[in-house]
Amino acid sequence: MDSRKEVRSESLYKTYWLYWRLLGVEGDYPFRRLVDFIITFFITILYPVHLILGMYKKPTIQVIKSLHFISECLFCSYKFFCFRWKLHEIKALERLLQDLDNRAVSEEERNYFNQNPSRVARMISKGYLVAAISAIITATISGLFSSSRNLMYLGWFPYDFQATALIYWLSFAYQAIGSSLLVLENLANNSYPPITFCVVTGHVRLLIMRLRRIGHDVKKSDSEHTKELIEGIQDHRKLMQIVRLLRSILRLTQLGQFLSSGINISITLINILFFAENNFAMIYYAVFFAVMFIDLFPSCYYGTLMTMEFDKLPYAIFSSNWLKMDRRHNRSLIILMQLTLVPVNIKAGGIFSIDMGAFFATVRMAYSFYTLALSFRL
Repeated sequence: MDSRKEVRSESLYKTYWLYWRLLGVEGDYPFRRLVDFIITFFITILYPVHLILGMYKKPTIQVIKSLHFISECLFCSYKFFCFRWKLHEIKALERLLQDLDNRAVSEEERNYFNQNPSRVARMISKGYLVAAISAIITATISGLFSSSRNLMYLGWFPYDFQATALIYWLSFAYQAIGSSLLVLENLANNSYPPITFCVVTGHVRLLIMRLRRIGHDVKKSDSEHTKELIEGIQDHRKLMQIVRLLRSILRLTQLGQFLSSGINISITLINILFFAENNFAMIYYAVFFAVMFIDLFPSCYYGTLMTMEFDKLPYAIFSSNWLKMDRRHNRSLIILMQLTLVPVNIKAGGIFSIDMGAFFATVRMAYSFYTLALSFRL
């Protein structure tokens, strides 16, 4: 078998695990724990704290101009700790995906997975990386071209950061490096849900293909068809284990994502309409606004697709040649049919379904807020 045509879900997560290694959380290399401590303490924890303290006794306009980034940093740290807490479940889910990879033995299944879910998952990963690099570049340029020698964002330091040029640039560098590392954390946070939804959707489609074929191959005996059905039941059980793991992993993290997107989209619109002082600032806010939607859309879209694929399983079972099967086979088929009738969806915080309905609700909220803010501007 050509290894390039094999179904290998783990290859789609190489970039994802690279983010965790760069952040010092995973991997086996010298000073990993030191890197982990420095990033966790000085960036994940202290960076949002120094931004919050920086708002104290500052003019309202300055606070509003930095509020979107402060909110994003807080939610980024929150999601990072939530995902870190669930890393053992993420690894368990990946092992289940590898088991399902081994079940894709036909060329039709391998071709479908490699040309659809695998290709799309790689595009999603690259898209998030491009969005992250764009956010880093525009934020840094916006800070460098500000009207006076100010920091990129409001921030508190235990010294006068404008005392000398060296102290100023060191403080500026801390904010630039800190924001870049937080963007890296956000890559780890936000890329996982859509990629996993896409991969799981692909495996559900492969199961549909296998179930439809049962009983139609005249060269196979009834016992072989029954064995295929039992294997299909086992595959479905693994898929439901994956769904349960996803519910546990994404319950808190995606709630933070929805709250973050809703709050930051509204704040960014205010900054675009009222407080962008130059073209670089306008571009930065526009990129930040787009990134908020890019963070949210893939998860909602592929969350909807995954639910739709699970809904197709009962019809796939019915499409098998069950009329010519014996009673033992059909008894197992009825059991699988009952199992597939259970609705499958993932909810953020047990409240919001991660689907296109939630995405369009966020878009409507943003548009309503935009029209309200525009009326004040006029």
